[in-house]
Amino acid sequence: MEWSILSAVVVVVALAGLLRWRRPAWYWLAFGAALAALRVLVRYSSVMDACGLTVPPPRWRLAIARMANRPVPEPRAPRILRLRPTRTGLVLRLGLRPGQDAFDVAASCDRLRHSFGMHGVASREVRSGVVELRMTGYDVLKRVQMPAGVERSAMRLPVALREDGAVHYRDYRTTPHALTIGATKSGKSVYQRNLVAELAVQEVALIGIDCKQGVELFPLARRFSALADNPDTAADLLDALIAHMEGVYQLIRAEQRITADTPDADIAADIWDLPDHLRPVPVVVLVDEVAELALFSTKEEEKRRDRIITALARLAQLGRAAGIYLEICGQRFGSELGKGITMLRAQLSVRTAHRVNDETSANMAFGDIAPDAVLATVQIPVESPGLAITGDASGGWARIRTPHTSLRTAVNACNKYAHLTPDLPGLAAFRPAVEPLTHPTKVPAPASAESPATA
Repeated sequence: MEWSILSAVVVVVALAGLLRWRRPAWYWLAFGAALAALRVLVRYSSVMDACGLTVPPPRWRLAIARMANRPVPEPRAPRILRLRPTRTGLVLRLGLRPGQDAFDVAASCDRLRHSFGMHGVASREVRSGVVELRMTGYDVLKRVQMPAGVERSAMRLPVALREDGAVHYRDYRTTPHALTIGATKSGKSVYQRNLVAELAVQEVALIGIDCKQGVELFPLARRFSALADNPDTAADLLDALIAHMEGVYQLIRAEQRITADTPDADIAADIWDLPDHLRPVPVVVLVDEVAELALFSTKEEEKRRDRIITALARLAQLGRAAGIYLEICGQRFGSELGKGITMLRAQLSVRTAHRVNDETSANMAFGDIAPDAVLATVQIPVESPGLAITGDASGGWARIRTPHTSLRTAVNACNKYAHLTPDLPGLAAFRPAVEPLTHPTKVPAPASAESPATA
């Protein structure tokens, strides 16, 4: 009997070790979550005291202890309101004591990570007096696996996985314009492919500008309403897009419904306030390499460059209400690209930086919104393509990684949903000419991020 129990223990330990090595997510759900929760509960009081996250007992308790000749009460740690396991870690919700601050908890995240034996700890303030710690039990970015039941909605797309195990979304209605930078082979193109594959399912018009003779975006041409593969065509396309924007504004003006008997909520100020049958299709403009639009060597090219940058700046400043959103990619995006570049960059609220070659490139992305993210950006290793730092104008930032999306996967998605490609009359001259499909296309499931990504 003893040998049977010992054999079972050995088998369980061996199975746990194998799962932890080959399938960390399975190990976490089977063994890790219970062990980590027990470790957190047992160590909680001593860890909080060692991290300076306790407050002295109230005076009335000290007075009662003195009158009753009892030991002095111990300092009090934040109250545990809830401890919930997830597929990647634990969520610990704490109620702060009087005199404590959410910043103190955030500053102690690294010490809490070591003390509780977790892979990562991140904090956020839920409301006044309540802080939530999201703890990850393993490196979720080593092998990215998006959750099966990912939430999708209009113009809100899951594009990556955060280091705390949460899904990172690209929400165009909240943050309309974005900048993505990264060195060669950093995973920038894979991020763009994943974004296009998600947008292909939406009721949206895709506009592409790829001055590398179209090698990145033209394989996806069946889902694009307009494409340009050189700066001259790009300049004409942007002018046509501005004319389209002005036409949308005229439609909004005609349908604003500002009579006295119209409720405030029904007054139209952008395309999302219009009735469904009148609402123009939203437009997402993807620029693959912005430097190719900004560089010049002759006077004629300089005039074309100024025309392009001015058009992009106008779209960034005015396009949101007309349902026009910018996704600008490049290896660098600094003032050396000429006048107007920094004005354009200021309009790009979402910043995503893959591995860069120097600190200056990281400063171009985060120096004006999240200086703390600059150091994290320059520390991205070469052997982790797809790993990136993302932030927005609020000053917050996070480490994310995109699931590896092959070019074939993105092409199949665009081919499958080619029937959703809208015809925009003003951009008809730039519609890519493609051969009709001869057979239906199946979209394979995305692979993990262990596969090498390209840029």
